[in-house]
Amino acid sequence: MTDRHEIDAATWHKLDELPDEGRVQTVVVDGRPLAVTRCAGRLGALDNHCPHQGGPLGEGTIENGLLRCPWHGWEFDIRTGKSWCDPARTRVKSFDVSVTKGGALAEGPYQAETFPVSIDEDYVVVEI
Repeated sequence: MTDRHEIDAATWHKLDELPDEGRVQTVVVDGRPLAVTRCAGRLGALDNHCPHQGGPLGEGTIENGLLRCPWHGWEFDIRTGKSWCDPARTRVKSFDVSVTKGGALAEGPYQAETFPVSIDEDYVVVEI
């Protein structure tokens, strides 16, 4: 599960947990399943579907720095999504990942725009 927030036209998602070193896990962000990896201290995220036959990459393994599909063993670079056997033509969509302290993302100042609201004969009236 994630929390979604937009700051300065960028969207960030708070993940409940991150994978342990050398592991991969599936997370869902905005309804899209992703395979989040941690290898050599670096985090990566790939689309969770293998282009070969749609295998769930988040259930795969990391071997020699490559994410291996659990169904048929296709391997992908965990940073770029490029296929190990055919990097020029086959890849999985990759996503940028970074870790930032929550306080840094929540700093303001933020200003909420307000509007007068009234109730008139069971209608809510918003004056804009």
